Amino acid sequence: MSRAILIVGAGVAGLGIGWRLAQAGAKVTILERGAPASGATFAAAGMLAATAEMAAAPESEIAFAAQSRSLWPGFAAELEAASGIAIDYRQNGALMLQPSPPAELPPGTVWLDGTAAQSRAPMLADGCGAIWAPDEAQVDSRALGRALAAAFTRAGGSLRTGVTVTALEPRAAVTDTGRLEADGVILAAGAWCGQIADVPLTPVKGQMIALQPPPGVALPEPVIWGNGVYLVPRDDRILVGATVEQAGFDTTPTPQARDDLRARAEAVIPRLKDWTLVEHWAGLRPHSPDGLPLLGPLASGVFVAGGQYRNGILFAPAIADHMRDLVLGRAAVIPAFDPRRFT
Repeated sequence: MSRAILIVGAGVAGLGIGWRLAQAGAKVTILERGAPASGATFAAAGMLAATAEMAAAPESEIAFAAQSRSLWPGFAAELEAASGIAIDYRQNGALMLQPSPPAELPPGTVWLDGTAAQSRAPMLADGCGAIWAPDEAQVDSRALGRALAAAFTRAGGSLRTGVTVTALEPRAAVTDTGRLEADGVILAAGAWCGQIADVPLTPVKGQMIALQPPPGVALPEPVIWGNGVYLVPRDDRILVGATVEQAGFDTTPTPQARDDLRARAEAVIPRLKDWTLVEHWAGLRPHSPDGLPLLGPLASGVFVAGGQYRNGILFAPAIADHMRDLVLGRAAVIPAFDPRRFT
């Protein structure tokens, strides 16, 4: 007999977990108050930055990032085949700019002087060297959200939008239209998890802009990190992000952030002064007190998958697999990510 699972939240985590559980034969319903993948997933730059984002991370998170990064090529190919939607997965590498070589290079990277860095990205300002991480990759996070929603429903999952979950109970979710029971409930509501259950996740606002080049001007090939921003080439534009703001649940883009992001980006690539601003948006990242994810049980029949902070897209394949196995009793909780560590 198949297990009935409720998932609260249709972002990259909820959809990915739901897809994997539906593939495993579970009867899965995802509850979402808005449109699928319209929150942090839609706002993300889509970087799979297992090197750049892990510089000061603990070993547990570094290992999880490496595991998930290794899953991405197969995950992307399987998802595109299951959904019929291209998600633009590409391993185009990353340049992490800095004035001098570090004392120790991260594994799998090399040091490039200013001339060598410019050979990778000819529009870079003169004089700055870089750590070259050839394994860094990216994906179109907006296409990813659409693809996951399609793959989930094609696998037999039920996606219910316009449903607000107000509380969780053992093996049940309380919604604005009534109480729904299941064999298990997974909270994957991103920055809003703390409004539904007693989990210490808070929103951290991130603003981004997109710049479009003049006709005939090519985008840089790799992702570029420097001067407090990252620049991500995507289709006909370059994405520049991102602010880190304690602003509650406010997602209003501000002129100050827009101008600061642009000025920082222009210092990295001076020619961006001639590019056109075509989009400015903001999203909310879910952050835990120790900066690590919360992946595991909260109570009998209730689980949480949250706290991915800046790595929700990178962690998506590993979280989907791990939470499927946890809920089905096939895996143990990763101690560093156990949500009960705060209680």
